Order: sequence, then structure tokens, then C-alpha cells
Amino acid sequence: MQIQGQIVDIENHRIYSGEVSVANGKIVSIIEKQHDNKNFILPGFIDAHIHIESSMLVPSEFAKIAVLHGTVGTISDPHEIANVLGKDGVYYMIENGKKVPLKFHFGAPSCVPATFFETAGAVIDSGQIKELMAHPDIYYLAEMMNYPGVLFDDEEVLKKIAWAKHFNKPVDGHAPGLRGEAVQKYISAGITTDHECFTYDEAAEKLSLGMKVIVREGSAAKNFEALIDLLPNHYENMMFCSDDKHPDDLIVGHINQLCARAVAKGHDVFKVLQMACINPVKHYNMTVGLLQPNDAADFIVVEDLTHFKVLQTYIDGELVAENGQSFVKHVDFEKPNNFTTAPKVLADFKAVSDAKTIRVIEALEGQLITNELHGTPKIKDGNLVSDVDNDILKMAVVNRYENAPVAVAFIKNFGLKKGAIASSVAHDCHNIVVVGTSDEDILNAVNLIIQNTGGICAVNGAEQKSLALPVAGIMSDQNGWEAGRWYQEIDAMAKDLGSTLKAPFMTLSFMALLVIPDLKLSDKGLFSGNSFSFVDLEVS
Repeated sequence: MQIQGQIVDIENHRIYSGEVSVANGKIVSIIEKQHDNKNFILPGFIDAHIHIESSMLVPSEFAKIAVLHGTVGTISDPHEIANVLGKDGVYYMIENGKKVPLKFHFGAPSCVPATFFETAGAVIDSGQIKELMAHPDIYYLAEMMNYPGVLFDDEEVLKKIAWAKHFNKPVDGHAPGLRGEAVQKYISAGITTDHECFTYDEAAEKLSLGMKVIVREGSAAKNFEALIDLLPNHYENMMFCSDDKHPDDLIVGHINQLCARAVAKGHDVFKVLQMACINPVKHYNMTVGLLQPNDAADFIVVEDLTHFKVLQTYIDGELVAENGQSFVKHVDFEKPNNFTTAPKVLADFKAVSDAKTIRVIEALEGQLITNELHGTPKIKDGNLVSDVDNDILKMAVVNRYENAPVAVAFIKNFGLKKGAIASSVAHDCHNIVVVGTSDEDILNAVNLIIQNTGGICAVNGAEQKSLALPVAGIMSDQNGWEAGRWYQEIDAMAKDLGSTLKAPFMTLSFMALLVIPDLKLSDKGLFSGNSFSFVDLEVS
């Protein structure tokens, strides 16, 4: 097979008219040859850090859509399913991913659970990390979110890092806002990347200390604008990632979008493409070809180097997508789960108090971090209730793994004027998280999730829309386009209910993520990421 086009030689900053010859899944030769084909041939795109589960799709369904955007490989942290099903969940993702052409490169989740201040469905200790790191289909130790454990020389944390070093596999970081002596110690432990930088100065400091920075632009966390101007001088040590990509956003685009945005800002196309195509492959020792003779024939054909409209995607010489049509075949898959809590009653969501002032979580558009506010509660019959007029809404986290008391708090900036939204996609432990304007709607939303053994939903009295997620309570059993359509409908309903957030469900999913400061809610109570301890709802 011969494919003609304008060959993009990224590392040598050169474009020339040529022909790629492919046989048995490998590139046999690349020669200069004059012809009339003006399309561009380049290595495929890599997402350098993604939780496939956050697309609400199993890997085989994710692949069908991702290849349309020129994605040929991913660095995938199966942290989400591991929190539900342990290492069996990791193996589930590996085996499902192997059934399709896209080259998933999974890591061993380092923090399951991320903290013991919440209830997870499983624990992965250093002994299991040893087993996983020895597995040939595990390529790295995934994001070390427990940076306090690194800084304070926690024995179990250091054992996990040591096993990664033993098997000569890189260690990913996760240290939002960590600076100075603390980040120096974190890096010296052997941690090589961070995708959590949210300011230019933070990223610049980490780069100066030898860490590689991954520019994240996901459905909720968006750091592209803050970090992209580091590209000209640091592109050799930077990559692109989505981290978390909901299905409706995945349908629209992937890493190709970030390339287009970077080029539109005037950045050198070769430097942009080195971040998107080359650096992840080399850093993680991926089994992805880089458009060189004898490489795996993993490459894409795009219309131009401005918009990066993908015309064809090849993986191991197989045409897997062309002109908006995916050729990735459907594969059957099992639906393991771990969802045992019983339906709730109205009394479970009451917050009896006569407090004058309460702590309020301030959700921030496009960020995983939150702030702690203090506000005056609205009290009805001795029960703290949602204050719709002041946008201080009741929030709850419900333990999905066992029957336990419900944790209640209050949150600002969701903007709902009526109804409630709920999800069992709730990082990291994937308990049920809900925000609503009344206890009744909150109850109905939670029980709809329980009935579906996982999902997302929006409710307003008798009106309800839901997407069931029966695979571990976090992934759909439908194809990506169908899941994406339902997600769009539920997202639209959330906005009709008044939410002003661009991605209300993605933002909601991070409101129980305790390792991202400051104020979050776990199933065990209100938690300060700054003090790394529980705090009272009432302000003394």
C-alpha cells in the first residue's frame, strides 16, 4: 500500500512531497516523490493523560470516536474503575482495549483510594502495584495524587514509586499548586510529569526543575490558555492531554482541537506537533509509530496544518477512519459493577441546625479547585435548605457501596433555579453526588441513579432525564454517539433548570475530589484540602 501526500517531518521541521509505503502493519519506506496530492501526512495524535472512564464509554467504544479525530494512542489512567473494582477493573480496561486497533497504554493507579477520608470500592496497595507494574501491558505508575504522602515519606507511597523504578517505568504526578521546596522534594522522589498546573508561573517552575508539563484541556478543567505560551521555549518537555472528556465533547474533537488552537495563536506548527505526536511516545515508551521506516504504520492524513481536519487515520497500516466514518468494529463486553446501596428516603437529606453561618463550597468555572465561602443559611422547620435566590444550594454525597448516613453540604455557582442533577461519576470513589433546589428533587435524583445502578440524571418534579451507566456505575453499555446524544439532552436540561456552568456534570463530578483543594464533600463529610482534614458545616 502506498499513500501520497505532503510528509510532515516533525523532528526535522521539514515538509516535502512524498510517498509512504506500508506492508504488514509497518512502514517499509518513505520517499520523496512529486505528485499533486496536497493533503498532509503526519504521526497520529496522542492524549498524554486521560481517564477513559470519564468519557462514560468503555475503551472499545471510546476508540470508535477518537480515531475520527486522528487519535492513535492514549496514556490512560484506569484510576476511576480501579476505585470501584480494584485491579480487576484495570485488567478489564486492558482486555477491552485490546479488542480494537487504537493503542491504549494503561498505567497502574497509584492512589486507590486517593485518600481514606472517603469510601471506595477497593484498595490497591504496594503489593498489587508490584503485580501491575510487572505486567507488560502496564506502561507507567499513574498520577501520584497523594503528594502529602510523598512529602512526608509515607512508607506505602514510597514503595509504590520504588516498584515503578524497579521496572523502569515512569511515574506520573498530580500536584496542583505545589511550589518551592515542596515541589522540589516531590520531583526528587522520581515523579516526572504534572498535568495539574493551572498558572504559568507554577508550570514554569516545574519545567525549570526538570518535570514535564502536560497542558490539559478537558470538559471541566481548562488550562490551555494559562500554559500555552510556555510552548516556544519548552515544547520539548510539554505534551497535550484532556484528562477527562465527556462523550458530547469527544464527538466534537480531541487533541486535534488543541493543535488548531495553538497554531491559531501563532505557535510554530512543528513545535505544536512535537507536543501532540512525539513527546508522549518517547516519554512513555509507547508502541506507537512516529512516521519513520520500520515503525508501526500509525499515522494520519489531514487537510491542512491549520484546522487539522482529519481525512484518514491509520493504525498498524489499517484504515480505521475516513472522512468522518469510523471503521472500528463493535465488540461485546461484560458489565461488571459494584453498586449495593438501598434507595434513600427524604429524612436522609435533612440537615438539622440553627447555625448562623455555614461553610459553602464555591465551584469555579473550568477549574477543579474550589474555594471556601461563608454564608448565611436558609432554614425551614429547623432544616437547612437550598437558598435559590442566593445560589447557595444543598449538595449531598451518598455512599454507593453500603448503606451509610448521607453527607450534606452547600455549594455556590451551580445556578439551578429548580430541580436537581446527580451523578455516580464522582471522582475519585464514584459515590453518588447531587445538587438540587429542594430535598424532594435531590431524593428523586439519587434514587434514579440507584435504580440504574449508576448514571447521570436531571430531575424536576415528575420530569426526568437519565443516562444509565451500568459498567462499574461509571460507563455506558451504549455506543458513543448514543451515549453522547443522551448526555447532551441531560446537559441541556440541567441548563434549562438554571445551571450557568459550561459543563455542569463534569464540574459536579469533581466536587467530591478531596485531593484538589480547597473545600470538597466526601461521603464521610465536608473536607478541607488545605488542612487535609474534615471540617464542620457550621462555622463556629
